[in-house]
Amino acid sequence: MNHLIRSVLCTTCVICVTPSIAHAQLGEIIGKGIVRFDASDEARVNRRPSIAMVREFESIGDIDASAHPLVPSFSKNDEGRYVASIDIEAGTSLYGTGQVAGPLLRNGFVTETWNYDAFGYGLGAENLYTSQPWVLAVRPDGTAFGVLADTTERCQIDLREGITFRGVGYQFPVIVIDRESPQAVMEGLAELTGTIAMPPRWAVGYHQCRYSYNPDSRVKEVADTFREKQLPADVIWMDIDYMDGYRVFTFDDEQFPDPKELNRYLDSIGFSNVWMIDPGVKKEDGYFVYDSGTEHDVWVKDASGKTYTGEVWPGVCVFPDYLNEDVREWWSDLYEEFMAYEIDGVWNDMNEPAVFNVETKTMPEDNVHEADPELGGTDDHARYHNVYGMQMIRATREGVMDANPGKRPFVLSRANYLGGHRYGATWTGDNSANWEHLDMSIPMTVNLALSGQPFAGPDIGGFAYNGDGELFARWMGFGSLFPFSRGHTAKGNIDKEPWAFGPEVEATCRRALERRYRLMPYIYTLFYESSVHGTPISMPTFFADPSDPALRSEDDSFLLGDSLLVVAKVTPEADRVAVLPKAIDGVEWAKFDFPSFDGGRDSKDPDQPDLYIKPGSIIVTAPVTQYFGDRPDQRDEITLIVHLDANGEATGTLYEDAGEGMEYMMGEYLLTTFKASREGDDVSVEVIDQEGNMEAPQRTVKVRVIE
Repeated sequence: MNHLIRSVLCTTCVICVTPSIAHAQLGEIIGKGIVRFDASDEARVNRRPSIAMVREFESIGDIDASAHPLVPSFSKNDEGRYVASIDIEAGTSLYGTGQVAGPLLRNGFVTETWNYDAFGYGLGAENLYTSQPWVLAVRPDGTAFGVLADTTERCQIDLREGITFRGVGYQFPVIVIDRESPQAVMEGLAELTGTIAMPPRWAVGYHQCRYSYNPDSRVKEVADTFREKQLPADVIWMDIDYMDGYRVFTFDDEQFPDPKELNRYLDSIGFSNVWMIDPGVKKEDGYFVYDSGTEHDVWVKDASGKTYTGEVWPGVCVFPDYLNEDVREWWSDLYEEFMAYEIDGVWNDMNEPAVFNVETKTMPEDNVHEADPELGGTDDHARYHNVYGMQMIRATREGVMDANPGKRPFVLSRANYLGGHRYGATWTGDNSANWEHLDMSIPMTVNLALSGQPFAGPDIGGFAYNGDGELFARWMGFGSLFPFSRGHTAKGNIDKEPWAFGPEVEATCRRALERRYRLMPYIYTLFYESSVHGTPISMPTFFADPSDPALRSEDDSFLLGDSLLVVAKVTPEADRVAVLPKAIDGVEWAKFDFPSFDGGRDSKDPDQPDLYIKPGSIIVTAPVTQYFGDRPDQRDEITLIVHLDANGEATGTLYEDAGEGMEYMMGEYLLTTFKASREGDDVSVEVIDQEGNMEAPQRTVKVRVIE
């Protein structure tokens, strides 16, 4: 029974807060507009290391907390839970709170940070697979602040009256970022928790997955069909059935007798590959991973000091204690031989950690972790549960990089914690093939972005259950434009490749995928901007005008960067009307489209979302490619889509690098800024700035002006 499927939009308080302990708050400045509050001197002295933050931030000056406009009140309720609350003014809109089901606007909702294996979750799920104890608040005038409860423990985020965090056994500090806009607040969060690294360019393409493509001949068949049908795609994924009895770091000799040959074949037709590795290690003498882990004493212990065991896919399993540096190094070393099979990327799943046949779906909270001192030292699982997956993908990323020096790693994780975007991308977990989940996929992806995880998206088409062609076509229409774009489905379901529902749906999918690949220069540039500034890639529509109250709850659309608005059709009848941003100085956001493969325009397809360009913007596009690297020089032609502002001007940027390797970190890239200007009836475009050491190519530059 999934005990999380219940409503959390409440009208009455169910947890009474009694301020039995009141403290004089202490505030210290740790950045521009960033203040950390502690409940008392004692709380400051006993403050735990922050796992969310990219480093420890020392005070650069105390402030008078009582004079701060957003001073939190600290207390302890009748249940013994530590409480921190911040009052908000009327008309303040609340967002973030991590991976949450339901609408974009979170006012009135209760969320709990406790990573949970939530297969088939519904609208009322309080907690899902990742935990981000963070709230973004936008005031009526469009200024904004963010509030971070710096605790890894189970924490309730109650947004029914103001902002309230209820922790468990630790008097956690509260960090407030107060800045002039929500975008600036997100940059402040990135200053604290870090930014994503540039992924390999193939990871920004479309991914195809299912549980599972097996045997290897089926993998080749799917890849071949993408190429035969000219459906753009970059990545094929291998789920757990490639393993020998679900033993991690092994291969089924009958179904996958030569994984290196399979990967070389995929590479020969332009596909990268991603293979799954779970944390549960089969408890079996003679199995090299178990024997090695036992020899190195890497397994999580129970409260009595014995190795903890729990059932997962292979049967009885043991679990590495990723909170310990020696264990992470041991885990990383396992990837040297694994990646030698010419594996490109790694998928860490089931790492909440999920455990079968127990009511909690995870390991006991009194299990013990021998955590590094800088992470907080030895303590129980209740404290470290939410960062278990984060530390796993930290170790995985290090192992992948050590095995493939000089290549950019790609790691996807189901479980994560605030700051874990530094190590891997994520998705919205085991969603369902129905219109409710299609509808939720935009606000879920955007709220993850507003919680510091920009590289995210849903399982397009829905993981659980079958769905139908109408649902799949509509989902692919806008799902192809999420930062992480992957089709996926569960074992036993019908096929859900783009051609599986017949020629009409296949044509819709082709148009959608061609849109993504035409927009690849723009999308890749957004990844660069996120890696530098921490800005979301998929943004809420209200970012176009944070002071416009009509946009605050709009979640049938999203901004891809600040120049491109994607307006999806998320109901079967496509009968909901999205609120568009207002004109800027009299110039409307302009609708545009692309040529369709069949000679028409892709906007004529009713399952495609509408695309709008912001006044004053230039969006850089390119010819359709089938995958990264299928043109002799993918920089040989670009088209600038220009929409002039009221002054007859527009600007836009293009980031380019090799798409692979680390040379970009040493300046081997090119960042070009274009400017368009109207002179009478003519529009001219010039390069007004270039940055980086990469040589500018000789190429065809086309200009398309949108009125």
